[in-house]
Amino acid sequence: MEAFTRSIEAIISSYDTIGGINHRTGQNLPSKEAVHAIVVDLETLAFPGYRQADGIDDRNAAFVIGQLAHRSAGALVNEVSKSLEYSYRLAGKKGCPAACHIEAKEAVQEFFDAFPSIRKTLMGDVEAAVAGDPAAKSAEEVILSYPGLEALTVHRCANFLWRRGIPLIPRMMSEYVHAKTGIDIHPGATIGERFFIDHGTGVVIGETAVIGDNVKIYQGVTLGALSVRKSESDRKRHPTIEDDVTIYSGATILGGKTVIGSGCVVGGNVWLTSSLPPGSRIYVTQGDAAAE
Repeated sequence: MEAFTRSIEAIISSYDTIGGINHRTGQNLPSKEAVHAIVVDLETLAFPGYRQADGIDDRNAAFVIGQLAHRSAGALVNEVSKSLEYSYRLAGKKGCPAACHIEAKEAVQEFFDAFPSIRKTLMGDVEAAVAGDPAAKSAEEVILSYPGLEALTVHRCANFLWRRGIPLIPRMMSEYVHAKTGIDIHPGATIGERFFIDHGTGVVIGETAVIGDNVKIYQGVTLGALSVRKSESDRKRHPTIEDDVTIYSGATILGGKTVIGSGCVVGGNVWLTSSLPPGSRIYVTQGDAAAE
C-alpha cells in the first residue's frame, strides 16, 4: 500500500508539472455525456421513430416531439452557455454567466427555427442514397442503417452551430459520430444538397472543404490540406468539389486552391493536388494517373 500511495502522489504531482487537469470550481466546461445525449435526441428529432424506442404514432406525435424538443433544447442551452463562458476565458475576458445563458438561448432558438430546413436537406440526402446505391432497397433502410446518413445528420446540425460561432460543441458532436461511424467530417465543412457517402469508413472531410450538390464519395476518400502549418489555419486549406462529382474509394484530394469541376469522376486511389476542369475523368492505370 505504501508503494501504491507513492504512485498516487506521483500522478497528482504530474498534473502540476505536465498539466492536463481541469480545475473545476463548478460545471465550467461542456459535458461529453450531455453532448452525446443531445446528439441522440437530435437524431431522433430528425427521424422520429427510427432512432429511439419513442413509441410515436399519429395520436401522440405532438406530445412526444414537443417533450423531446424541450429536453434537447434545455440541455443544449446549458452546454452552449458553458462553451461561451469558456471562449471568454480563453480570450482573457470575463464572460457574465447570465449574458452567456441569454446568448445560448438565442443561438438554440435559431437552431430549432432552422431545424425543419435541416430535415428537408437530410431527406434529400436519403433520396440521394436510395438513388445512388443499387443495394439500397428503400428510404427506411437508409435511415435505419447507413452510417453516411448518420454522419451527415450530425454534421448538418453541428455545422449550423459552427457557423453560429458556438465553441467546442460542434467539434464534440462531430467527433462523437466520427467514433461511431469512422467518418470524420469537420463541422466547418460546407456540404451541399443530396450528398451521398457510400460505405463511408475512413472518409475525411476537412474544415474548409466546400462540396456542391449531387456529390457522391466512397470509403477512404480524403478531402484534406496540402499543408498543416498552424500559421495557415485561417486560410482555405481544403479542396472545393463542384456539383455532380463522383469520387471513388481511396482517392486523396488536397489543397485549398484545388477545384474539382462539375461532373468530374475521380477514380480510386488517385492522388490530386491540382484542379480538374469540369467533365474530367481521372483514374490510376498501372501505377500512373491518367486523365480524360
